Amino acid sequence: MERLSSDDEVMLWPDALWPQEVGAIAILDGGPLLDRDGRVRIDAVRALVESRLHLVPRFRQLLVVPGRGLGGPLWIDAPSFDVAQHVLVVPLAPPGDEAALLRTVERLRRQRLDRARPLWQMTLLPGLAGGRVGLFVKMHHAVADGIAAMAAIGAFLDAGPGRPASPPPPWRPHRGPTSRELAVDSVRRHAVQVGRALRPLGHPVAAARRARAAWPALMGARQTLAPAMRDLISRSPAPMSSLNRVLGPGRTIALIRTPLDEVEQIGRAHRATVNDVLLAAIAGGLRALLRSRAEPVDEVRIDVPVTLRPADERARARGNLIGQMIVPLPVGEPDPSGRLSLIAAETAVLKLDERPSMGVLLHSRLARRMLLKLLARNPVNVTSADLVGPREPVAFAGARVLEVFPVLPLMGNVSLGVGALSYVGELGVGVIADRDTFPDLDVFVAAMEHELTLLTTSQARA
Repeated sequence: MERLSSDDEVMLWPDALWPQEVGAIAILDGGPLLDRDGRVRIDAVRALVESRLHLVPRFRQLLVVPGRGLGGPLWIDAPSFDVAQHVLVVPLAPPGDEAALLRTVERLRRQRLDRARPLWQMTLLPGLAGGRVGLFVKMHHAVADGIAAMAAIGAFLDAGPGRPASPPPPWRPHRGPTSRELAVDSVRRHAVQVGRALRPLGHPVAAARRARAAWPALMGARQTLAPAMRDLISRSPAPMSSLNRVLGPGRTIALIRTPLDEVEQIGRAHRATVNDVLLAAIAGGLRALLRSRAEPVDEVRIDVPVTLRPADERARARGNLIGQMIVPLPVGEPDPSGRLSLIAAETAVLKLDERPSMGVLLHSRLARRMLLKLLARNPVNVTSADLVGPREPVAFAGARVLEVFPVLPLMGNVSLGVGALSYVGELGVGVIADRDTFPDLDVFVAAMEHELTLLTTSQARA
């Protein structure tokens, strides 16, 4: 019986109001995917995907939330599975430009994944200029965080042109547990927890010795939790601005492209990381946006996910294992290099603190209610992600992947998400924003691109 981890379960509680689905947009060389009439060879694509589903078991499992007294959510095998329900084709409307691509992606993003099916979908989007084909992939955040999502999709990619789909290995779904089995499992888990809590009472002397021996570790855990709560509690309330509004249903999506080597050179010149440069570009974009709205705001806070996975485990990652770091963006600083230096110094200090996973931090309903109250007092209006993708070209169903851009989920009053993914020497940046909060998203995007240009120019002159 496979219950969700506490970290995976955290991704469910905001889902009723704000869909928690991670996604990515890829641009493919459509030649190998299209027949003579320009139609996608969808049967071949589905055969390729189905032949590798055994590498990603979650893609044939259902998320089940049992009734009261039956324990927490769990994964069970779907009684039946039809790959055609998950690998789709949606042709782009003429003229098939990037604007048409992003409008279609937004429409697909708003369509909720059906809880009666495994929680993922791949949609091929033919009709781009030059025979290119778009690909929009999304899956529920309970299935994977950003790194685990990359590992899952990686199972369907090849280093070269690819190989013909081999017959899929036999798959026979295991039956799901009965209500009685769920109840017994829930009671057993609860009894184990109670037993662990009461065990020291039967051996007080031995318990005292173990407590003394464990004291340093307990204090270390306390110190680990402290920075995460300090980030939320100790700061004074952030300045109010036009960014402080609860999300509506609509989003606007934009794409930014920048050479990875230029970003790395900027980072080296300022003793900063690629993520620091990304945050500085976001700060420059927000500064220009708020100034265009005549709002004198000096600081905007951004939520920066921090992976807690060892580097050697990321290629096999499953589920969620992330901590959170809140970074103040100095949008009041007029100099781009000065903004980057301030951000790099701030993140260098914040990274010294160990951070608990979100499942540990928000392990109870009370903790989640406290978080919502803290966020209302300390608004965080921007979220980001910086992912490392393949350094060498990869292919999907024989079609070379040309570009990739993350699409982040938003929630609460987090009205802007900026995700970046490096791939074959390019940093692809996907920007997603609440449509009502950012009717002028083009101002932010243009300013963010200009910020990267200014930082590159200043680095070249140095």
